[in-house]
Amino acid sequence: MLNLRVKDEIGRLQAVILGTAISNGPIPTLEEAYDPKSMEHIKAGTYPLEKDMVKEMDAFATVLKKYDVKVFRPTIIEDCNQIFSRDIAFVIEDKIFHSNILPDRENEFEAIQHVLDLIDPEKLIRPPEEVHVEGGDVMPWYDHIFVGTYTADDYSSYITARTNKAAVEFLQEQFPHKKVKSFELRKSNTNAKQNALHLDCCFQPLGKGKAILHKNGFLVEEEYQWLVNFFGEENIFEITEEEMYQMFSNVFSISPDVVVSEKSFSRLNNWLRHQGFTVEEIPYSEIAKQEGLLRCSTLPLIRE
Repeated sequence: MLNLRVKDEIGRLQAVILGTAISNGPIPTLEEAYDPKSMEHIKAGTYPLEKDMVKEMDAFATVLKKYDVKVFRPTIIEDCNQIFSRDIAFVIEDKIFHSNILPDRENEFEAIQHVLDLIDPEKLIRPPEEVHVEGGDVMPWYDHIFVGTYTADDYSSYITARTNKAAVEFLQEQFPHKKVKSFELRKSNTNAKQNALHLDCCFQPLGKGKAILHKNGFLVEEEYQWLVNFFGEENIFEITEEEMYQMFSNVFSISPDVVVSEKSFSRLNNWLRHQGFTVEEIPYSEIAKQEGLLRCSTLPLIRE
């Protein structure tokens, strides 16, 4: 049996589901793309190749295993993009929540059934249909749960709007002892630099009381300011529009002092080392072309 436990974003990782790029399928058409960054690369003919993405994910798996993390992988579905396991489910405390994701991604959830079989079925929660939520928008942080949302009336016209108001209410009901704090995110179907696909595309809490933030990812300045006050200005690494586009905030903590980051993120990686973190640098820039990076590719199951 797997006894789930995730209270935050940084506790020493013991078990995780890492997505897979094997049998990733043909290059999608523009109509099939889920986000503006993928569309950009489809148009430019620079969409990532499967062999390059497999290599990047293997490098990630190697680092995780170096720290004795138990790494599960999804069952391979032929011609299916299964890289971003964070989208399909998420764990808070000892419960795993089945994300209500874009309907044509339901089979990605079925591909982790061999892991779900190791979990007490009572701990698997399927939110009601009106609750739209993806793991990239949900961050457990001790007595808080941070949630990225989009609640404007034109919600349904954005394929990039993934988590709604009903999700915030649902999570608050599930965890009455925690404070669910939501943040309105900037959305665009066409401009990747003006689109925070998930909360982890413009914000990431780290160990040592630090955090990465991108102001323009937030629609409401007061909500951005709340995070600045919560972590303290001196503890924040503010990223530029270009750095958000490159996915600087989507790094992944293995423990409070070990962070996995993309090797080209020199400004961030130098700052992290300066703050006393061990930075495990790996190549991940091909996967980044699909508007997702390291946190997006992982589904933590157990953290100390």
